[in-house]
Amino acid sequence: MTRQTQGKTAGGTRSAVVVPLTPRHAGQVLAIYQAGIDEGNATFETVAPGWEAFDAAKLPEHRFAALDADGTVLGWVAASGVSDRCAYAGVVEHSVYVHPAARGRGIASALLNALVDSTERAGIWTIQSGIFPENAASLAVHQRAGFRVVGVRERIGRHHGVWRDVVLVERRSPALT
Repeated sequence: MTRQTQGKTAGGTRSAVVVPLTPRHAGQVLAIYQAGIDEGNATFETVAPGWEAFDAAKLPEHRFAALDADGTVLGWVAASGVSDRCAYAGVVEHSVYVHPAARGRGIASALLNALVDSTERAGIWTIQSGIFPENAASLAVHQRAGFRVVGVRERIGRHHGVWRDVVLVERRSPALT
Protein backbone atom coordinates (compact mmCIF):
# COMPACT_ATOMS: atom_id res chain seq x y z
CA MET A 1 0.00 0.00 0.00
CA THR A 2 1.30 3.42 -0.94
CA ARG A 3 -0.71 6.55 -0.38
CA GLN A 4 0.11 10.11 -1.37
CA THR A 5 -0.88 12.93 0.96
CA GLN A 6 -0.53 16.67 0.79
CA GLY A 7 -0.59 19.22 3.56
CA LYS A 8 -0.28 22.96 3.80
CA THR A 9 2.64 24.58 5.55
CA ALA A 10 3.68 28.22 5.92
CA GLY A 11 5.93 27.69 2.92
CA GLY A 12 3.25 26.12 0.69
CA THR A 13 2.16 22.57 -0.02
CA ARG A 14 4.36 19.60 0.77
CA SER A 15 3.59 16.01 -0.03
CA ALA A 16 4.42 12.76 1.67
CA VAL A 17 3.86 9.15 0.78
CA VAL A 18 2.57 6.55 3.24
CA VAL A 19 4.23 3.14 2.86
CA PRO A 20 4.45 -0.04 4.93
CA LEU A 21 6.88 0.44 7.82
CA THR A 22 9.85 -1.89 7.42
CA PRO A 23 13.19 -2.48 9.19
CA ARG A 24 14.87 0.01 6.83
CA HIS A 25 12.90 2.74 8.65
CA ALA A 26 13.95 1.52 12.11
CA GLY A 27 16.47 4.19 13.09
CA GLN A 28 14.28 7.11 12.08
CA VAL A 29 11.12 5.55 13.56
CA LEU A 30 12.79 4.99 16.92
CA ALA A 31 14.26 8.52 16.88
CA ILE A 32 10.78 9.98 16.27
CA TYR A 33 9.43 7.79 19.07
CA GLN A 34 12.15 9.04 21.42
CA ALA A 35 11.40 12.67 20.47
CA GLY A 36 7.77 12.10 21.44
CA ILE A 37 8.83 10.46 24.68
CA ASP A 38 11.16 13.37 25.47
CA GLU A 39 8.34 15.91 25.02
CA GLY A 40 6.56 14.29 27.96
CA ASN A 41 2.92 14.03 26.80
CA ALA A 42 2.95 11.05 24.46
CA THR A 43 3.49 7.92 26.56
CA PHE A 44 4.41 6.52 29.95
CA GLU A 45 7.56 5.09 28.33
CA THR A 46 10.82 6.86 29.15
CA VAL A 47 13.05 5.28 26.50
CA ALA A 48 12.22 3.98 23.04
CA PRO A 49 12.77 0.23 22.76
CA GLY A 50 15.30 -1.34 20.46
CA TRP A 51 14.11 -2.35 17.01
CA GLU A 52 13.73 -6.05 17.87
CA ALA A 53 11.36 -5.30 20.76
CA PHE A 54 9.44 -2.71 18.72
CA ASP A 55 9.15 -5.08 15.76
CA ALA A 56 7.99 -8.00 17.90
CA ALA A 57 5.28 -5.91 19.60
CA LYS A 58 3.68 -4.49 16.43
CA LEU A 59 1.44 -6.23 13.92
CA PRO A 60 3.38 -6.28 10.61
CA GLU A 61 0.34 -5.68 8.41
CA HIS A 62 -0.81 -2.63 10.41
CA ARG A 63 2.19 -0.33 10.55
CA PHE A 64 3.06 2.49 8.21
CA ALA A 65 5.61 5.25 7.75
CA ALA A 66 5.08 8.62 6.08
CA LEU A 67 8.06 9.55 3.92
CA ASP A 68 9.13 12.87 2.45
CA ALA A 69 10.30 13.05 -1.17
CA ASP A 70 13.87 12.22 -0.12
CA GLY A 71 12.78 9.14 1.87
CA THR A 72 13.02 10.77 5.29
CA VAL A 73 10.52 9.34 7.78
CA LEU A 74 8.12 12.07 8.87
CA GLY A 75 5.99 9.90 11.14
CA TRP A 76 4.72 6.42 11.81
CA VAL A 77 1.69 4.50 13.03
CA ALA A 78 1.61 0.94 14.34
CA ALA A 79 -0.93 -1.36 15.98
CA SER A 80 -0.66 -4.17 18.50
CA GLY A 81 -3.18 -6.78 19.54
CA VAL A 82 -4.85 -6.07 22.87
CA SER A 83 -5.40 -9.66 23.98
CA ASP A 84 -4.78 -13.26 22.99
CA ARG A 85 -8.41 -14.08 23.81
CA CYS A 86 -10.36 -14.87 20.63
CA ALA A 87 -13.17 -12.47 21.62
CA TYR A 88 -10.72 -9.59 21.13
CA ALA A 89 -9.36 -10.73 17.76
CA GLY A 90 -10.89 -7.66 16.11
CA VAL A 91 -9.48 -5.11 18.55
CA VAL A 92 -6.09 -3.40 18.27
CA GLU A 93 -4.33 -0.61 20.11
CA HIS A 94 -2.28 1.85 18.13
CA SER A 95 0.35 4.57 18.45
CA VAL A 96 0.98 7.40 16.02
CA TYR A 97 4.01 9.71 16.16
CA VAL A 98 5.07 12.59 13.90
CA HIS A 99 8.50 14.21 13.80
CA PRO A 100 8.28 17.62 15.51
CA ALA A 101 9.43 19.40 12.33
CA ALA A 102 6.71 17.67 10.24
CA ARG A 103 3.71 18.53 12.40
CA GLY A 104 0.85 20.53 10.92
CA ARG A 105 1.22 18.89 7.49
CA GLY A 106 -1.52 16.26 7.78
CA ILE A 107 0.95 13.46 8.41
CA ALA A 108 -0.88 12.00 11.44
CA SER A 109 -4.18 12.07 9.55
CA ALA A 110 -2.68 10.28 6.56
CA LEU A 111 -1.14 7.65 8.82
CA LEU A 112 -4.40 7.10 10.71
CA ASN A 113 -6.26 6.77 7.40
CA ALA A 114 -3.79 4.09 6.28
CA LEU A 115 -4.26 2.25 9.56
CA VAL A 116 -8.05 2.42 9.30
CA ASP A 117 -7.92 1.09 5.73
CA SER A 118 -5.64 -1.82 6.64
CA THR A 119 -7.57 -2.80 9.75
CA GLU A 120 -10.93 -2.71 8.00
CA ARG A 121 -9.59 -4.91 5.19
CA ALA A 122 -8.43 -7.35 7.89
CA GLY A 123 -11.80 -7.46 9.65
CA ILE A 124 -10.67 -5.49 12.71
CA TRP A 125 -13.65 -3.68 14.17
CA THR A 126 -12.06 -1.54 16.90
CA ILE A 127 -8.92 0.59 17.03
CA GLN A 128 -8.19 2.05 20.44
CA SER A 129 -5.58 4.15 22.16
CA GLY A 130 -4.82 5.98 25.37
CA ILE A 131 -3.85 9.65 25.13
CA PHE A 132 -2.75 12.04 27.85
CA PRO A 133 -5.40 14.79 28.15
CA GLU A 134 -2.67 17.42 27.79
CA ASN A 135 -1.97 16.16 24.26
CA ALA A 136 -4.69 18.28 22.65
CA ALA A 137 -3.26 17.91 19.13
CA SER A 138 -3.44 14.11 19.29
CA LEU A 139 -6.98 14.18 20.67
CA ALA A 140 -8.04 16.53 17.85
CA VAL A 141 -6.48 14.47 15.04
CA HIS A 142 -8.07 11.33 16.42
CA GLN A 143 -11.48 13.00 16.58
CA ARG A 144 -11.12 14.10 12.93
CA ALA A 145 -10.26 10.48 12.04
CA GLY A 146 -13.51 9.19 13.55
CA PHE A 147 -12.32 8.25 17.02
CA ARG A 148 -14.48 9.06 20.03
CA VAL A 149 -13.66 9.44 23.70
CA VAL A 150 -15.01 6.48 25.65
CA GLY A 151 -13.68 7.46 29.07
CA VAL A 152 -10.86 8.75 31.21
CA ARG A 153 -8.72 6.53 33.37
CA GLU A 154 -7.91 8.89 36.22
CA ARG A 155 -4.49 8.74 37.86
CA ILE A 156 -3.84 5.42 36.10
CA GLY A 157 -0.06 5.61 36.22
CA ARG A 158 2.91 7.62 37.42
CA HIS A 159 5.05 9.42 34.89
CA HIS A 160 8.21 11.07 36.17
CA GLY A 161 6.75 10.91 39.68
CA VAL A 162 3.40 12.50 38.74
CA TRP A 163 0.08 10.66 38.54
CA ARG A 164 -1.35 10.98 35.01
CA ASP A 165 -4.79 10.53 33.53
CA VAL A 166 -5.30 8.78 30.19
CA VAL A 167 -8.16 9.52 27.80
CA LEU A 168 -9.38 6.32 26.12
CA VAL A 169 -10.34 6.77 22.47
CA GLU A 170 -11.66 4.25 20.01
CA ARG A 171 -12.82 4.01 16.45
CA ARG A 172 -15.42 1.40 15.61
CA SER A 173 -15.58 0.36 11.99
CA PRO A 174 -19.02 1.26 10.62
CA ALA A 175 -18.49 -1.44 7.99
CA LEU A 176 -17.83 -4.23 10.50
CA THR A 177 -19.97 -3.54 13.57
